[in-house]
Amino acid sequence: MPKLTTSIDYSDRDAAIAINSYTTVLRHPKVPHELFATYWRDVHGPLCSRIPGLGWYVQTHLSREQDARLWPEIEGIKPFPDYELDGGVEIGFQSAEDQAAFNEACPILFADEQNMFAATVAYALPKGSTTLVDRVAEPSPNDDDGLDRIHLHLGAAHDDAAVFRDRVGRLARALVAEEPVLRVRLHLPEPYDNADPAPPAPNVGHEVPAERRLVAIIDIAFASPLERTTFYASEAFIQAAEGLGRDVAHASPFAVSGVYTYVRDKELTLAGLRGSRPAQLIEKLGARNQVAEDVRYLLHTGKLLGH
Repeated sequence: MPKLTTSIDYSDRDAAIAINSYTTVLRHPKVPHELFATYWRDVHGPLCSRIPGLGWYVQTHLSREQDARLWPEIEGIKPFPDYELDGGVEIGFQSAEDQAAFNEACPILFADEQNMFAATVAYALPKGSTTLVDRVAEPSPNDDDGLDRIHLHLGAAHDDAAVFRDRVGRLARALVAEEPVLRVRLHLPEPYDNADPAPPAPNVGHEVPAERRLVAIIDIAFASPLERTTFYASEAFIQAAEGLGRDVAHASPFAVSGVYTYVRDKELTLAGLRGSRPAQLIEKLGARNQVAEDVRYLLHTGKLLGH
């Protein structure tokens, strides 16, 4: 069963991340999906987790096998053309100094991207992202928690970034006001510049077409697909989406197959320390010794505690 509550809002727990980025990832077509997902979770994930300065690191794995009603048709808004993704990544920092430390050390991380990714695009969020509501109790998920989660990618209908962000922000705040919506996290990144590709990973694509230069992403969760589709048919949603096509030209929803948290508040989670699947095994077997300080110290340093 999902670890959730409908009475407590945990959104404040994300406020420490002052600077963020949202990176879209597309797996290499020659890498089978299961191999890709396993490598990303259990090899690349722990490597990234150990880069200095990191305050927040979450992998969201996306499913290409989506149901047909992740997001309703809205007048004037079409899906992004030729847009497929296998994941979204948040990498965040508590300060500019922490981000600088990460950037200095990250070539060792970016060299690994070519093993599994065909394309990665890091959208900068220098003022961070905003969790508007979060009634999911678990702060550091490391699985498919059974919730109906969606990452909705929106593209601007014009070049006025301020107007676009304001309209998407109003949509997100309207979603928050409704009981069926359990979580809304809003990303309003800076316009992407192909002349300054990010991240600078070798042998990986980092360019976007014009319609994906100015985007917004809304991370949404419902208790179930039935709750979602019922909400979309409600008068509250219809009013929230009224006239959206004046400022939003494209909308592509992606179904979430799992959320994996490796670093929170500058601390490694068990997934960050051991890898996502090993962490799941430790939890399922109740292997308390594996989370003891002497084991953590040995894994961090290669030495026994006290020696």
